[in-house]
Amino acid sequence: MSRPSRARAPRRVRGASVVGRRLELDVGPVAHGGFCVARHEGRAVFVRHALPGERVVATVTEGGADDRFWRADAVEVLTASPHRVTPPCPYAGPDACGGCDLQHVAVPHQRELKAAVVAEQLRRLAGLDVAVVVEPVPGDTPAGSGLHWRTRQRYARTPDGGRAMRKHRSHDLVPVEECLLEAPAPAPHSLHGVEFEVAADGFWQVHPGAPEALVAAVLDGLAPRPGESALDLFAGVGLFARFLADAGCTPVVMVEGDRTASAHSERNVPGATAHAGDVATVLARMPADPVDLVVLDPPREGAKRQVVEAVVARRPRAVAHVACDPAALARDVALFAVHGYRMTSLRAFDLFPMTHHLECVAILAT
Repeated sequence: MSRPSRARAPRRVRGASVVGRRLELDVGPVAHGGFCVARHEGRAVFVRHALPGERVVATVTEGGADDRFWRADAVEVLTASPHRVTPPCPYAGPDACGGCDLQHVAVPHQRELKAAVVAEQLRRLAGLDVAVVVEPVPGDTPAGSGLHWRTRQRYARTPDGGRAMRKHRSHDLVPVEECLLEAPAPAPHSLHGVEFEVAADGFWQVHPGAPEALVAAVLDGLAPRPGESALDLFAGVGLFARFLADAGCTPVVMVEGDRTASAHSERNVPGATAHAGDVATVLARMPADPVDLVVLDPPREGAKRQVVEAVVARRPRAVAHVACDPAALARDVALFAVHGYRMTSLRAFDLFPMTHHLECVAILAT
């Protein structure tokens, strides 16, 4: 996303390094992670800054002669896709800021690529053939530009105190004057007239249209009925729980790993019960009483087996899974399927334009 990217530990290279080698490649399909897949002498090459169907010259950025795959950046386009555009940001591109990986793609086609990734992950990891549409949400400035939506931004700092971003998979800094994704003002922590307590460094969706889009998708998918019980897992400050309670759900129980956020959720959702602690651990301690509705909003790695099994043990009528990683979502959907829960609907939202990230809301029911 647009915040300074976290550098990863370098992968152990097998054989002599091929970093810097130039390859002429025919670019294949988009893949999860902000790159496309090409082939060179039978080896997969994961290419950033390219588009499916293009022919490019790419420079290898990671890999050894004996590795199964290499990473590379497209540095010259020999045959361009009709969806290619000039990146609006001067810091986007090879050997530059690693925050945005789709600035070279027209915004409508960015969504088509993201939809293809979600569909491929569900097909490969969950055995589902699903037509996916990635929906825009209001909040870009100007509307539809994919820019100036990020209401919370963090910069790295150069030795002289200037702003910087990091290169992709690196600690190296790129000095910048501004990030074109940064919004002109912070987002209010409110929705539909409800003000939410959030810690200064606490989590709140960074796209201004995200809370409304996600809450609407969860409520539409679950169709809560007055008197139904609800369990909100990875509840944060209680965004979903608040509107389930307002819809008449009772009791509403929240579980959140961050103790500060959990304390805020108690005040944000009057009458609800909040448990602070690791979600799997808390669920294991709680009685497995039946519950009507469950909301899951796990971190990037997904809910995983222990939480999924604790949820299905409570026999909910419906589960709303809010996912920021399509691979993790697909793995969780497959786990639910083992217990008789099928995905009845899926909505995907372009909450992170110019990046490969997106958010999905899947509804699961028996």
